[in-house]
Amino acid sequence: MQKQLLLPLGGLAATGLLAAALVTPATAASTVSKAKLASPANAADIIDFWTTDGGANLKAAKAYGAEHKRVPKHVSTGGPAADGKPGVVPAIGDEKTAAGKSKNVNLPKTVGRAFFVIDDELYACSASAIQSQYRNMVATAGHCVYDIDTNRQTVSKWVFVPGYYDGKAPWGVYVGKQAFTHYDFDVYEDLDRDYAFVTVYNGIRYDAKKDKFVDLGPLGANAGGQGFAYNQKVGQPVFAFGYPAAPHDDGNYVFTGQKMKWCYGKPVYPIVESSVKVEEQIGLKCSMTGGSSGGPWILKYNSNRRLGYINGVTSLGGDTDGNHRSDMITSAYFDGETYSVYRAGFSLWSGSLVKKDGSIGITETK
Repeated sequence: MQKQLLLPLGGLAATGLLAAALVTPATAASTVSKAKLASPANAADIIDFWTTDGGANLKAAKAYGAEHKRVPKHVSTGGPAADGKPGVVPAIGDEKTAAGKSKNVNLPKTVGRAFFVIDDELYACSASAIQSQYRNMVATAGHCVYDIDTNRQTVSKWVFVPGYYDGKAPWGVYVGKQAFTHYDFDVYEDLDRDYAFVTVYNGIRYDAKKDKFVDLGPLGANAGGQGFAYNQKVGQPVFAFGYPAAPHDDGNYVFTGQKMKWCYGKPVYPIVESSVKVEEQIGLKCSMTGGSSGGPWILKYNSNRRLGYINGVTSLGGDTDGNHRSDMITSAYFDGETYSVYRAGFSLWSGSLVKKDGSIGITETK
């Protein structure tokens, strides 16, 4: 029986950004493509779309993932060719704190769900807040921001909800402003570069009693932000977090997407799957299904502080042994070029969407 891989569901999300105006070609800038997700002018409609009726659209969103035809395989041993020395960026609040150990697994506040629309269909991936100068950045999979299938620009109505559970947004809703991904992913649909970094506006909550919106401040001030690690040796233990929602290939719905799940283990390299141009991803034994795409792989995770270093994001996943149950997830290897993409948005200001009268408008000047 041919083994089937249940990738994190539905069409391959990642917009081709083929329009020259939206692509930033070569240098360190040569590795980076960027695109606008939302302006202050249309943010009110986006917030309203996702939060009305008690978050009904949040609950209705389907799992989204990259579609491939064959099972990713671990083809050999060894490690990737790092393109420089290993490096790390500390998490928010951990700039002067040494890593520690804990026997418990406390779920990170930084992780949540990214919601977006493609062709009037509602979808969700996983994502995490990550360290940046203005504490306004999210890490996720490239295919959770760009829509390669329809070859249009970015997905629409993109928002991030940290700590999401059962349709609730405990730390507010954050509208995506700009997205950054690798040029090879954008132009060539190369899933060995399946990652994206998104700057977001200040968080928003609607106060029904006062009938106005409330500015919650930067993402990192509310949910924190994980550190970032690149050019690391493969095989170090990681925690992978996400919101799986799709059924296993046997039709069994184990996950609902309404609560965060996690896996733990030592990644292997390389993972190969030619139908989606994967030649050097890393793999992790894990039963999470569609919807976990974009969830962070966190190196040296400290359960007491709920912080560590994002060293990957879930890209593909599914069944590798033919029993119709998901058993593996994969990630792009984070190297120096990943760091360049991350740094492209690191120092960019986003600002507030809420005006003094509680309405949403253009208030983003620094």
